[in-house]
Formats: sequence, C-alpha cells, structure tokens
Amino acid sequence: MRGDPIRHGWLPRLLVPALLLCLNACAMVGVSRLKPSDVVSEQRADVIGSRQFSDSTVQTLNVLALNAKQCTKSFGSCTEIVEHASGLDEERRLSALSELWLGRALRSDRGPMMDDATLDAYLQCARYAYAYLFYTRRTPAERVFDQRQAKVIAFYDYAVERVVGRWFQELPRLSTDWTRTALAGWTVLRPDTDLHTRAATTELIPASTLRFKGLRNVYRRDGFGTDFVAVAPPVATDAPAAPWREPRYVAMTGVLVFGGHTLDEVLDTRQVQLLARDPYLDASVTIASRSVPLGANFTAPYGLWLARSGFAMQSVRSLLGRGGGIREPRVLLMQPWDPNRLTVVMLHGLASSPEAWVNVANEMLGDEALRRNYQVWQVYYPTNAPIAVNLMQIRRALDATIRHFDPAGTARATHDMMLVGHSMGGVLARLLVSSSGDKLWSLVPEGRNLSAAKRARLHGKLAPYLQFSPMPQVDEAVFLAAPHRGTPMARHTLARWVAELIRLPLGVLKEVANISDLLGDEGGKSAPLHVSNSVGNLSDTDPFIVATENLPISPGVRYHSIIGLYKPHGPLAQSSDGVVPYASAHLAGAASEVVIPSWHSVQETPAAILELRRILRLHLQRADGKLPPAARRP
Repeated sequence: MRGDPIRHGWLPRLLVPALLLCLNACAMVGVSRLKPSDVVSEQRADVIGSRQFSDSTVQTLNVLALNAKQCTKSFGSCTEIVEHASGLDEERRLSALSELWLGRALRSDRGPMMDDATLDAYLQCARYAYAYLFYTRRTPAERVFDQRQAKVIAFYDYAVERVVGRWFQELPRLSTDWTRTALAGWTVLRPDTDLHTRAATTELIPASTLRFKGLRNVYRRDGFGTDFVAVAPPVATDAPAAPWREPRYVAMTGVLVFGGHTLDEVLDTRQVQLLARDPYLDASVTIASRSVPLGANFTAPYGLWLARSGFAMQSVRSLLGRGGGIREPRVLLMQPWDPNRLTVVMLHGLASSPEAWVNVANEMLGDEALRRNYQVWQVYYPTNAPIAVNLMQIRRALDATIRHFDPAGTARATHDMMLVGHSMGGVLARLLVSSSGDKLWSLVPEGRNLSAAKRARLHGKLAPYLQFSPMPQVDEAVFLAAPHRGTPMARHTLARWVAELIRLPLGVLKEVANISDLLGDEGGKSAPLHVSNSVGNLSDTDPFIVATENLPISPGVRYHSIIGLYKPHGPLAQSSDGVVPYASAHLAGAASEVVIPSWHSVQETPAAILELRRILRLHLQRADGKLPPAARRP
C-alpha cells in the first residue's frame, strides 16, 4: 500500500475489525456453569476444611483490594486494614477477622504443645467469632439461615478445641488456689465448672476426633460450645472396695467467654475464661445476658468407655474363673449421680458384660425426653457364680449404692426405679422383685439329727441365699429373652462341656465347704450338697430354677416381656429364640409382651429398643403422676 493511509482510507478499514475483535475478546464479564456438587463444595469450603479462605472472606478482602496471598505474606497489615477500613459492616468484618486469625493459627500449629503465638492466634479467632455471634446488631437467631454464621461457629469451636487442649496441659501445673494467670499475653481466669468427676481429670479429648465402630448412632445436641470427654484415672487397686463405680468418662461442653459488655470492650479485651459445663445438667448457657442452647455429645463418653474397657476378654475370664476377671458385682454409673433423674438398672446375661447393652444404652441417650429424666446404672457381675450367690451379692451392691448416694432415701432417683435384664440378667431381675418366703428351704438336704445350735448356724448361713424380698425402690421391670424356667440348651453336650470349664468362685467354694460341715449330723455323716455353676443353674431341670420359677412378683411392680423368635415354625408356645424357649420366657400377668423375630440377643434389635423406649416413656408418666391411678399398676 502507498500514500497516506488515512487519506487513502485503508487504515480505518483495518482498524474497525480489529477493534471489534478486541472488544469481543476483552469482555469484562464471563460466565460458566458449575455442577451442583461443585456448588455445594464451594459454598462449604473454608480455612478448616480446604485450607483456603471461604468465599465470604475472599469477597470481604476483594472489597478492600486485598487477597489471600497478601494477607498470608503481610498478616499484620492485612488484619489492620480489615479491622479499621470503612465500607464493611461489622458482621463481614468480624467473620473475616475470625477466619484470618484461624488461618494464621493453622499455619503455625505443629502439635499438642503449641507455642504462645499460635495460642494467641486461636484466642484472637475465638474472640472475633464470639463478638460476631453475641455483640453485633443481629442476634444469632436472626441469622439462623446465614451460611456465614455456620462457618463462624465452626471457627469458634475449632479454636476452643485447640485452646482448651493447650490449657489442659498448662494449667494443672499451677497452684490449686489460683484465680487468674497470664498465658500468651492473655489474662486467663480460673475455669468456671459444674462438671463432676470422682477424681482430677487426666485426659481431655475432643469428641470431634473420635469415631466408633459397633455403635449404630452418635447422639449429639446441637448448640453452642465444643464437645469434650473428660477422663478420670482408673480406680486404684488398693482403693476401698466400694461396690459402685462412678464414671471415668464424662461429657463436657467447653465455652470460652471474653471480658467486656460491649462490642468495643470485647474487641479490646485480653481476658478470657473457660466455662466447663456438664450437658446432662445444663441445656443452655447465658452469654451477653442471652440464653443460648448448649451443645453436647452424649455418645462419645459412653463409646470411649466401652472401647477401653476390655470387657470382652474380662467377661470370659470371669466366666471361667480365671485371673483378670471380676470376683463380685459392681454397679457402674453411666453418668455422674443425679438425684433428680429416675434410675434404670441394667443386668447382662451369661458370659457377658455391659457390652450387651452397647446400643440399648446409647439409643436411650438419643431420646431427649428419656435423657432428661433417666440415668443408667449397669450391674457387672461374675457369671460363673450360681444365681443364688449373684442374686444376694447384686442386691447388697445395689442397696449399698443407694445408701451411699441417697442416705436419706428422699431422692427421686431411688424411687420408681426400673430393672432391665437380658437372659440370665432377666432371671436375676425377676428375683430382685420377687418374694421367696420359705419355699426355697426344701433345696437344703438337712441331716435328721442336727442339733438346735447347728440348725441355727445353718439357717444363718443359708438365709441370705434362700430368703429374699422385693426391692422396695423398684416399681417396674423389663425381661428380655429371660429363661425364667430354664432352658434345655443347658443340658446339651456343648453346654455341659463349657460347664466343665467353669470354676466356681473361691468364696463360693469356701462357703459350700462350711455349709457342708454344718449339714453333718452328730454322727459325723454329711448330707450331700451340690451347687451348680451358672450354666448348670440355667437348665430347665436345675433344682434352683424349678424352685424359683413360680415365686410371686411384688404386686407393686409392673413387668414386661420382650421375647425373641428365631426361625419360627409351629405354634408360638413351642418356639424359641434359639436358646430360650418361648414357654420359659413367657410370664403370665405381664403388662405387655412383645415377640420379635430375633436370635437370643434380642435386646440389640431396633424393635426391642423401640419397645423399651415406649415402656420408659409410660413409666415416666406414671412416676410423674400424669397417668390416671388405674394405669399406674398392672
């Protein structure tokens, strides 16, 4: 091309298409489509889950011409700008600052014993979250649908979890009479707690870090605060032999509160205090003159206790009479004693332990109404001992436990108690609410020529085993797959082989020897005395089972049967759960009877647990007088 491009007109003809092409290629706004799953992932992303700031914090930084890289490199300048720049409402400012400080803490957190700078960053995060939740114009309830609030609560919970973990390592080394101390530039007030443990806590485990196998559900209560399990040391082997055991694993909810009564005061404070709350006692906590629901994890302490218990091996060693088993019954409290909650006492079966109730007790904890009104005691006993021996010892253990916690006998917890027993535990539960009268003395093969003195001593020895009356504190009982009339399975070859492996407890053997001596007549001839172990005791021909099968249950006790039905064929009366015949588990006069398709371990079925929940709710209504008198007793 020659000449002036403008005069000849060829330059404009080239520029117009080029300009149009540039304008199209350099458009300021573009659009793309995300898959729904990516949308959800993007909305949920934050510095905890992805180590990237949440979308709301990124937008806040964009307003101030900042970005995540700048804030990581020049953290102090970034947070200074976010804290003081105009153009942000307080909610956006505080939520962004909480996440920024959490990001800084996470980058420097190297393990359990974090340094002071990391501790300070977690406290800053918690304080900004606390200010956002309770000192901005809108209340938490008014922001209930805000995704930002859900994230801020998560930031707060995570920060509290890490702060309290560091404090737990640090503060016990301080004097027991301290009221405040300094840590990482903060004034830390002595924790305010209503937590009850039988001894000083040796572990404090965040519930969020625990995962369980063998539990169907994990039951939590949504609310404010971070969930922990407080662990006390085991009972010393040389400790006094009390028959009860207070819980080693206790639920705790931790809340950090900061000094100040206004937003400005909270943002300026360097004072902090831990509220350590028992979620069984506290359903809410007061913060900034506002009552807010208190969060909780009720399954975590129970699951951790079972996981660490060693019950599986210990119960087998107890059955066989080997070392490492238990020698006498214990009453295990599942939560700290509460005089205002009704008590449910659970008794496991042969060759078993509290693990028999693994999901039963947990599902009770999952029912809010039951959790508010009941506490669970589990009786753990050596299943090698004869039923008569366990019955006497369990009764003594329960009586001692009741006297210890309620010496005046006035607490709600020791009235309207309920017994729940599975298998052999069901037989024991029935006998605990039955009257023997003089009907069991026929079991004693007395010699004909015993002196009056010997007869008196013999009576004194045997009376605790052969004469008993119903527990006056109990007004309801539930029997699950209980062989009240024994089972022919106990006579089968395999059962008899197992019975041969079982050793009677040493104390029982000594007692039998003493009684045998007393049975001898003046001529030195002893009447034979045979004592069955627990397996033989469950035979449908065992003398003790035969003698006790029709003992009268107290008229003041309402009782229920839950019975398994395994591979049904023929009439119900001829069926069984694979171990216990229906005819043995059935009791006339029961307030209710439910037959559930199940093997002998019927207590673990969802249907049995639902039935037990139903019975407990009705029992609660009767105990509270909400049912008419005619419905309170069978």
